[in-house]
Amino acid sequence: MSGGAATGGGAAAGGACPFTVSRSLHPDHLWIWRPNVYVDEMDRTWLSITIETETSLQVLLRQIEVSRGEALQPSRLPPSRLPLMWQLYPGRRYRSSDSGFWRIVYHIEINGVEDMVLEQLPDP
Repeated sequence: MSGGAATGGGAAAGGACPFTVSRSLHPDHLWIWRPNVYVDEMDRTWLSITIETETSLQVLLRQIEVSRGEALQPSRLPPSRLPLMWQLYPGRRYRSSDSGFWRIVYHIEINGVEDMVLEQLPDP
C-alpha cells in the first residue's frame, strides 16, 4: 500500500507484527464474482465472511488472490444477505446495489494482506 497510510505496530507471538491502517485507499467498487468472492476495480479478489449478530450485519473482506473460475450470473447465485455490488461513498461508507449503506469499521493491512470490515447501517 502506498500514500495515505499510517504505520503502527502490534505484538504477536514470536515478535512484532507491523500493520498499516489504510486511510484513503479503499476499493472504489466491489462486484460479486461468485459466492464469497468479490472483485475490485484493480482486478483484485476479496473473500467475504458474513458476521451476523442480534443487532448488526458485518462482513469481513480479505484481499487475497484466489482462483476465480467463471463469474456467476446474479440469477445463479445462492441467496445471501450481502449485496451484488458496493460503491465507495464519502464519509467512510459504501452504498450497496440494494441502495443500503455500509460503514467502514476498519481497513488495515497486515504483512501484505488487507482486511476491511463493513457494517450495514440501519435504513433511515
